Amino acid sequence: MNKSLIDARRARVGVFGFFFLAGFVMGLWAAGLPSLNDRLDLGPARLGSVLLLISGGALVSMLAAGPLVDRWSSRRVCWIAGPFSGLVLLGPALASSYWALAVLAVLFGIGLGVTEVGMNAHSVEVERRYGRPIISAFHGTWSLGGAAGGALTSLILRVGADAQVLLIVAAVVVPFLYIPAAWLLLPDPPEHTSSETGGRQTGSSLGWGLIALLGLAAFAGHLSEGAAIDWAALHARWVLETDPAAAPLAYTIFSVAMTTVRLLGDPIRARLGSVLTIQLAGLFATVGYVLVLVAPLTGEALRVACAWTGWALAGVGLATVVPVLFSAVGAAGGRVGRALAMVTAFGYSGLLLGPAVLGYVAEASSLPVALIIPAVLAAVVTLVGMPAIRSLLRLSVPAVPVPEPARD
Repeated sequence: MNKSLIDARRARVGVFGFFFLAGFVMGLWAAGLPSLNDRLDLGPARLGSVLLLISGGALVSMLAAGPLVDRWSSRRVCWIAGPFSGLVLLGPALASSYWALAVLAVLFGIGLGVTEVGMNAHSVEVERRYGRPIISAFHGTWSLGGAAGGALTSLILRVGADAQVLLIVAAVVVPFLYIPAAWLLLPDPPEHTSSETGGRQTGSSLGWGLIALLGLAAFAGHLSEGAAIDWAALHARWVLETDPAAAPLAYTIFSVAMTTVRLLGDPIRARLGSVLTIQLAGLFATVGYVLVLVAPLTGEALRVACAWTGWALAGVGLATVVPVLFSAVGAAGGRVGRALAMVTAFGYSGLLLGPAVLGYVAEASSLPVALIIPAVLAAVVTLVGMPAIRSLLRLSVPAVPVPEPARD
């Protein structure tokens, strides 16, 4: 079998490992927040400050990681960032006060941010080796990792163990789990020569206007996703007046739909193409939010079903936004680290700012009025994403050829 094909297949397994472990770390952190809050007696304001510090550290490190990827290769960045992102779980686990936690939260965010850029940059390199869409499944695996981290935390708490001990054990074990995944990554970065790009250094010189369009599409998609994550269950409880036990199903439906489409979305994009996929992504998400908004106006027997259908459609649509954008950047060839870092930072800022902005709007008016914002931004995904991807496809270079197609 051709060595390039063997390397691509091995690296694909390694990238799956990185995405699963990164999601697992996030799942452990998120599920352990209530226990951390109780242990340090943080309260909503100080807990919110900690989350803001983590996000700030992640955003800054994302912007710094792009040039590092371009200079050192995504493989080297992944080798360092992956184990580091697991090790810094010790910060929240061992913090003895709010102020110690605040400092260590920044380190935790830095680990998350650099890992995010490194593994996404490597994923687009692997996809170029394959010559067909494979990125969406990586993001689905991240979701599965998050679910596994949350489930493990729940199990530990149910049997009466301490969540703090779980974080300490994870901080020791997870860095070693990253090592075999890192060994499987591509041995060398793709060669970005003038012969490959037709004399254009495309990936290293994407115009700021194009990066801004891609960033805006990522921002819109992430904010719409964050709105569903943080407000779907509350919408069901406050607006639809569902039973408290049934309200979380709104988020569960959204999450299951998103994860399923991410795991199965690569063949869909291969068949439809990136431009049509991003168009349908925005349309599905917009229709989904419209159904959520009109649900309270329907009959009592239909409103819950209408809203849940809307959240499912929103999950289906938003699932492919980030994989399509990242894949298009990778297809443009050249050094992708800086461009991916910028697009990732734009998207992450949407995920960070969205819940807070919606909360302020809901406080000033109502939650249905606040949810108009992600509904509009879901349409922006299509309106901005389509021309941005068309422009990138004009810059795209052929994938690294392999004699035998990769089919696994």
